[in-house]
Amino acid sequence: MQDMTRTTSVKNRWRLFGWGAAAGLLALPLVAMQFTREVNWDGFDFLVAAILIGGVGLGLELAVRATRNSGYRVAAALALLTGFLVTWSNLAVGIIGDEDHPANLMFFAVVALAILGSVAAMGRARVLGRVMAFAGVGQFVVPGIAFLIWSPAVDANLGRVLVFNGVFAAMWLTSAWLFGRAAQDSSGS
Repeated sequence: MQDMTRTTSVKNRWRLFGWGAAAGLLALPLVAMQFTREVNWDGFDFLVAAILIGGVGLGLELAVRATRNSGYRVAAALALLTGFLVTWSNLAVGIIGDEDHPANLMFFAVVALAILGSVAAMGRARVLGRVMAFAGVGQFVVPGIAFLIWSPAVDANLGRVLVFNGVFAAMWLTSAWLFGRAAQDSSGS
């Protein structure tokens, strides 16, 4: 009985640390606003940040509860982090051109694909692996489509666009690989 109490206590400490870190991240812009005019958030900015950070936290909670498989948990954490970073960077400065460039809407479609596919996968690691692989491929495809439609905006930032997308695609694909490994481990292969 004492072992179970200790395990619960450790889990609660991790949860407290995780949600405390999320609150701390959300408080950073508020603190920064006291010292510089460069950071100027309004209520909507804080709401969007709270939804994004809270969504990552909720996703992590669900992944931890879904399985004890550490590969699955790391895959889920990496997918959540990637979706967060793609969305955050796209909202903040834009990946192609500035944040208002229409090509950036396609990156939101990649994240939406990952979210909707994850919900449809219902926790199955093999399916989640495929979803993340599609997201990784989508991350590569978007700049190609953008180049065909909006060549000047892509040309002006081609190096940055390729680096950003290469990193994000690698993150999606690593998550896909980890989910695939988790599926093999759970099937005994």
